[in-house]
Amino acid sequence: MADLASGSVWSVRRISERRRDLIEVVLGYAAILIVIWTPNPAQRVLYWLACALIVTFVALRRQNLESLGLVGRNLLRSLWIIGAALVLGAMSIWVAGRLHTLHSLHGQAPIFSHIWGYLVWSFMQQFLLQIFFLSRLLRLTSSAKAVAITATLFAVAHIPSPILAAATLVWGFCACQLYLKYRNLYVLGLAHGILGICFAVTVPDHFHHHMRVGIGYLNYHPHATHHGHS
Repeated sequence: MADLASGSVWSVRRISERRRDLIEVVLGYAAILIVIWTPNPAQRVLYWLACALIVTFVALRRQNLESLGLVGRNLLRSLWIIGAALVLGAMSIWVAGRLHTLHSLHGQAPIFSHIWGYLVWSFMQQFLLQIFFLSRLLRLTSSAKAVAITATLFAVAHIPSPILAAATLVWGFCACQLYLKYRNLYVLGLAHGILGICFAVTVPDHFHHHMRVGIGYLNYHPHATHHGHS
């Protein structure tokens, strides 16, 4: 009887945890989509509210930093990812130079500030992708399905930009697989930043609209500044 009662309690707790995971995924993703599709100045306010919501969900889990991939685990073993990103980036720049599509980064900010800001943003996206969405989906379904769903959510968030949606679908899938193998968010964030910056300067702006998504993509003008970038 004791074993039966213990098993029943565990089953109820498991169902409750799965329901919590699903609710957090839905609310977190809804918050992101609302931010992407809301014009400024309301977008700026909603952005910080969405960040606070997601950080709160993560903090309430009280997971250790190692399990989240935030302690530099497998750093040496995973450095090849950065090397691969550098090689791909260099190749794309060489091809863009030959095709005469190479151009400077958009905006008036100094180049170092621009690159540093995008690297931080890349890390934030990997945090959302792996620590928030993937970790919850892994508890809801199989590893293969969790990776596929996470990558799809990442790509859909980049609609209506077809080129960014396609690129992020591929990167989302690869990044999730690499995260499961190495559990190192820093390497993935840096690789994401390298690839994103190279993408921005090698693909003509009229294709990716200054790397904008959502309402920023639709409101794109070659000589205007919009928010909501990849």
